[in-house]
Amino acid sequence: VQLQASGGGLVQAGGSLRLSCASSGRTFSSAVMGWFRQAPRKERDWIGAMTGSDGATYYTDSVKGRFTISRDNARNTVYLQMNSLAPEDTAVYYCAVGQAVSRDTKRYVYWGQGTLVTVSS
Repeated sequence: VQLQASGGGLVQAGGSLRLSCASSGRTFSSAVMGWFRQAPRKERDWIGAMTGSDGATYYTDSVKGRFTISRDNARNTVYLQMNSLAPEDTAVYYCAVGQAVSRDTKRYVYWGQGTLVTVSS
């Protein structure tokens, strides 16, 4: 079971990026898919998650209205569309498969390797 995150890079403030997380070895159409980020010298923070059963999405307040999670079950891929990026969004972004929608990293079983997003001012 592997998760491969991609799509990170350098972007100017106000710009957009779309991150992808592809899973292999298993179909996660019914699983909760979560996104986290970790800024330098900070803890890993939950961004949001999408359920597999009904596609419901949940976000932390700081990204509501700017970030959108979606998934393509045919491709076993989940996406994180990030708009109106700000320097404080700079972090390594991780995708994960979870047991339930939760902010707790312990509720997530499989993790991608992370992709770096840098937002310049």
